[in-house]
Amino acid sequence: MLCRNQKGAAAVEFAIVLPLLLLLVFGMIEFGLLFYNKQVITNASREGARAGITGQSEAEVKQIVLDYCSERLINLDGENELIVDNISVPGPDADNDFSVTVNFDYDFMFAQIVGFTETTITASTVMRMEPN
Repeated sequence: MLCRNQKGAAAVEFAIVLPLLLLLVFGMIEFGLLFYNKQVITNASREGARAGITGQSEAEVKQIVLDYCSERLINLDGENELIVDNISVPGPDADNDFSVTVNFDYDFMFAQIVGFTETTITASTVMRMEPN
């Protein structure tokens, strides 16, 4: 039987534990999205490099990367600021490497509570050009 002075103890304990539980749950969701977006950026740079080694232009490679990311990136604030840069098309005397670098500024939504505001996700892929 409960004593009169222990009524409501479970509610107080729940009120103490709830913020920590919510922080853990939303932290897992936030970092899960971050890792997912990192994988999307990595795959997009691979797709761009794969297109580039077949002889497509720099503009076409950029468009392939942007299309890949626009279909797959998840950002809770709705703004996907994607930067595709460092596309290097080798000349005839180069070492025949084609590289693509993709940068994505990811804005944290829930992690801002603990001080994380933004991070840049970067992926770079280098592939050897196919011989003609």
